[in-house]
Amino acid sequence: MPAAEPGPPPETADVAVIGGGITGLAAALTLAQRRAKVVVLEAETIGWGASTRNAGMVLTGLKRGAQGLLARYGRERAIRMFRASLAAIDCVEDTVRREAIACDFTRTGHLEVASKPRHFDDFRRSADLLARDFHHSVTVVPKDALHREIGSDAYHGALVDEASAAVDPARYVGGLARAAVRAGGLVFEGARVERIERSARSGTAGFGLTTTRGSIWTRDVFAATGGYTGPVTPALRSRIVPIGSYIIATEVLPPPQAEAAIPRHRMVFDSKHLLHYFRLTPDRRLLFGGRAAFFPETRHSTQTSAAMLRRDMLTIFPGMRDVNVDYAWGGTIDVPFDLVPHAGRIDGLHYAMAYAGHGVAMGTYLGRSMAHVMCGDTNENPFIDLAFPRAPLGLYNGRPWFLPLALGWYTLADWIN
Repeated sequence: MPAAEPGPPPETADVAVIGGGITGLAAALTLAQRRAKVVVLEAETIGWGASTRNAGMVLTGLKRGAQGLLARYGRERAIRMFRASLAAIDCVEDTVRREAIACDFTRTGHLEVASKPRHFDDFRRSADLLARDFHHSVTVVPKDALHREIGSDAYHGALVDEASAAVDPARYVGGLARAAVRAGGLVFEGARVERIERSARSGTAGFGLTTTRGSIWTRDVFAATGGYTGPVTPALRSRIVPIGSYIIATEVLPPPQAEAAIPRHRMVFDSKHLLHYFRLTPDRRLLFGGRAAFFPETRHSTQTSAAMLRRDMLTIFPGMRDVNVDYAWGGTIDVPFDLVPHAGRIDGLHYAMAYAGHGVAMGTYLGRSMAHVMCGDTNENPFIDLAFPRAPLGLYNGRPWFLPLALGWYTLADWIN
């Protein structure tokens, strides 16, 4: 990571970016390249949250599937949303190339595996729909050919999408931060925003921000806080549910064992509600992740999740019983009630968030897109100013009291389905 700025933030800026993860840094980079005076205010350290603590999957599509997009938004907007997910991967690839970020970006493709025979039937219908309505080609892999893609008998077929990619998320975030600083952006760590107030200066409307490292006046504020959205932006906090996502990493595997597990080095995830996702790293570790404890990460939830994930890993790869787990970590993702990303303006603040596990690609794309909006450019992004729902009946204010109920419901749904 680049060296953060010492001392307090400057007295004024054009844009204050709250959050030093992928979304905030992508926005800061674009703003700085457009000659805006931009300040990144990160409560912890750059990339501290799920932006670096993820599996590095750069995936096509959204959490809400293609059929769900068509049913909720109609054909025209659904197609634009899906195409934006493809453009988001191109956006990551373009950023890596232009800024010379060494982060192992590779178009590996992804493999979605069917946990139940019924799920594979759904895959066939999904492949037909993607080809017909979205003009996007995926490959259906039946169970008897699945050994070419994964060394496990746990699944009933798969879909392969060649457009998806892999990246080292920590190195990617570090590269974004260095690029933003090179372009003229200022990065402040340990600068938790405690208060935001509307404030005019010299006849110009803006905001006064109080942080743990000092105060700053800025014309625009961009909230890029994702699953860590807090009480300083209550209108956003009430629209995001923070969900824990956890990963274990094995010791380095012998080449034959690694190649047998995932021969084509795809990004892999299954079809359950409480899904598992896994991949090989460039140095031949198996990363194996899932919602596991479900709650936002703590030391205790990470330890609990590591044990659960190792148990689940062995049901898929029983031959790894003697393989050691070297690392375990967790991050908190931002899940909206409608399962699609959101960006726009609320209470005068610009924002982009709600990726539900697709944040590497969509965070880059929407961070860059919202930077252009703040520079006054026209934008055809289908997620901007999309209705951003709260919980029904106003039963949620940002504290996810219902997570145990949701965990029980999804566990039951996976068992039934």
